[in-house]
Amino acid sequence: MTLFILQLMSSKNICLETITDEELLKVRISDLPIEIKSTWVEECVQQLYQELEEKGLNFRPECYLADEWLTPQYETCIGIPFYLIHPTLIRLEKKFMIDAEGDGKVWCMKLLRHEAGHAISYAYRLHRQKKWQKIFGPSTAEYGENYKYRPYSKNYVRHLDGFYAQYHPEEDFVETFAVWLTPGLDWKEKYQGWKALAKLNYVDELMQGIKGVAPIVKSSEKFWRFKTLRYTLNHYYKNKRNLWAEDFPDFHDTFLKKHFVLQTKENKQYTLASQIIRKYRREIIKSVGRYCGEKKYVINLLLKDINKRCRELKLVSLGDESVVVLNLSVYCSTLIMNYLYTGQFRGQLSKRKKK
Repeated sequence: MTLFILQLMSSKNICLETITDEELLKVRISDLPIEIKSTWVEECVQQLYQELEEKGLNFRPECYLADEWLTPQYETCIGIPFYLIHPTLIRLEKKFMIDAEGDGKVWCMKLLRHEAGHAISYAYRLHRQKKWQKIFGPSTAEYGENYKYRPYSKNYVRHLDGFYAQYHPEEDFVETFAVWLTPGLDWKEKYQGWKALAKLNYVDELMQGIKGVAPIVKSSEKFWRFKTLRYTLNHYYKNKRNLWAEDFPDFHDTFLKKHFVLQTKENKQYTLASQIIRKYRREIIKSVGRYCGEKKYVINLLLKDINKRCRELKLVSLGDESVVVLNLSVYCSTLIMNYLYTGQFRGQLSKRKKK
């Protein structure tokens, strides 16, 4: 029956305006009736080309639909998530992933400028230059599964959320390039007094050197094209949600529901879990920090997320407060230790990076 449904739902038979979510989840991504042409995404791509032209750069990275934002390593093309093409797909993405990365022109352009940095680096082999590697670091460095960042560092520009420039030397260059390319941004003024300004000046010098020059590398093999993705949207979101599990509000639910209960009329007299966390916050942070050796602000952010979820679920504690605090401290310590060794609170996961 499933095969029969898939055969019926070819791209010619699918109407994204009227299809139900249940039906849409059974559709293979490769069968979606979508393309970049004549969409708001195409307008963003054309704006990127205009920005490159205004800088005097003779480079226009080919853009295509993929499963996520990416620039295949050593290729000169840019993959754009398929879900951005149609409002129905954007809505489905938000339903399962809370947000749709790149939704809206401002966000989309920031990501396009970022990916264009990868593409132009490969197109002109900039990452191979000795001065490039002296300033940003070796491009051949391993991409870790995750990364930890210093939120107050002025050695790096701030373009995408998550202090992404600190992830890898290539990302440092790419984020610097994206800031340099952003129209109307006075980066000399904004980054005055920052060490990152030297990187911006270098990128400016580098781009002056390739003005009007044709790319050296023209390979643009489109890996992970949406037309090659033969699995269903249901399969896609199951895998994606598991991959990014700790970014969802319900990440802590399994632990919380073991130690707290939902507030009802019968147990309304019991103390709210959020009140206990607020009351003993300093003690928990101090205890976890002493045991794990992690900075207090990291532990505090984790505890804030847990507390927020307790409020959302309206959880109360039926047990002794000292036991509750002990359980919370152990739970936080476990997550922090995973974070110290893997960069994630759930150590067994790894998030795919395609650049």
